[in-house]
Amino acid sequence: MSDRLSELEREGDIAADYLEGLLDIADLDGDIEMAVENDRALVSIVGADLNMLVGAKGEVLDALQELTRLAVTREAGERSRLMLDISGHRSKAKERLSAIGKEAAEKALATGEPVELKAMTAFERKVVHDAVAAAGASSVSKGEEPNRRIVVQPTQ
Repeated sequence: MSDRLSELEREGDIAADYLEGLLDIADLDGDIEMAVENDRALVSIVGADLNMLVGAKGEVLDALQELTRLAVTREAGERSRLMLDISGHRSKAKERLSAIGKEAAEKALATGEPVELKAMTAFERKVVHDAVAAAGASSVSKGEEPNRRIVVQPTQ
């Protein structure tokens, strides 16, 4: 096993311990699953009704992810890029965003005109950029947070 894989698995273990503690404090049931994907630890909490840990627009999930990253960084001594998912919220969002990126790329390629998308978070932009590239177009981010958006170009 590579050293990097071992480090990422350790990040996942630290995160799982931290999240188990939070679930106990909140008296919530949830199972924690760990994986390594795209050179980052991926920790998922699955279970019954965990929507309150996601929030209306994922804002609670984002905050929990940041707290978990801080806990991992404190213990591991290195900045963590860990990704947290709860009840499949991020995986569903990735599917939806990939479809948006693919459709925008197809439109840009068909019309020869750039396609500008709505403002997105950094996570959302990364997923869309990857989908656009896979569809054979190119994309750039423009603007300043929180209004940073993607413009899909018809050529690579």
